[in-house]
Amino acid sequence: MRVLESFQSLLHSILAVFADFRANDFLDILLVAILLYNAIKLVRQTRTMQLIKGLVVLLLVYGAVSLLDMEASGFLFNQLFRDVILVLIVVFQPEIRHVIESMGRSRFRGITGLHARNEKIRYNEETAETIEAVCRACAEMSDRKIGVLLAFEKQTPLGEVIETGTVVDAQISEELLGNVFYPKAPLHDGAAVIRDNRLCAAGCILPLTQHHDAVSSALGTRHRAAIGLSEQSDAVLVVVSEETGNISVAKEGRLRRDISAGDLREALTQELLLPDTEDSESKWKSFFGRLRK
Repeated sequence: MRVLESFQSLLHSILAVFADFRANDFLDILLVAILLYNAIKLVRQTRTMQLIKGLVVLLLVYGAVSLLDMEASGFLFNQLFRDVILVLIVVFQPEIRHVIESMGRSRFRGITGLHARNEKIRYNEETAETIEAVCRACAEMSDRKIGVLLAFEKQTPLGEVIETGTVVDAQISEELLGNVFYPKAPLHDGAAVIRDNRLCAAGCILPLTQHHDAVSSALGTRHRAAIGLSEQSDAVLVVVSEETGNISVAKEGRLRRDISAGDLREALTQELLLPDTEDSESKWKSFFGRLRK
């Protein structure tokens, strides 16, 4: 009997909650869920977890200092935590910037809604030619063990990176890339940035990854620079090792190592070509059509 009464009480409580449930409440819950999901994703993909652990240790030490009534140490901690919001902004500045940049990115690069379909087809044809030239050049330089570091700009502008190098602004070709990364060429040590299917700049300096503990000690500066830029932007980076000739691709802080020229072509095609809107619409129509049956 008590179990039944408890169940009825729980049911009434649930009904009371939904009796006052509004559309705004649903949007509120949805927004909180999205924020929590992105926060968890950010913590898992960046060094935020290590920073949080450090802050927890500081809080525990501060608690011990307060309990022991240690005046000198207490004064220092009071000064530190007095402007805690400012401290958090400074500490998590790279992560906050990464989140804000991610919010401003567009999967379709703004072309599908603003340009005609033939413009998108033309763009994809040019991108396919660029990918083919890059893959041929990387395969050739892989065989000759010539170091390569290429950055494909997507939605995150790489203006700060381009400013560190030499502006080229030339159409992509296998021969051009071979000349840029020729070991005795003046620009071969830096990275080359590809923007809108043109070689925008070469000899550029990229930021190195800060996740030293998660990167293999066998990786050189090119690989660390590729991972570093991919952590701070949505760029796709291609690396050819000068020591082994192996080809690698970096994206979102992850490095896919030792791939073939065919795998490279497939990866770049998936990342750089604009999706076919009609194909996506037909898939959704097919999906909803099956639901009606």
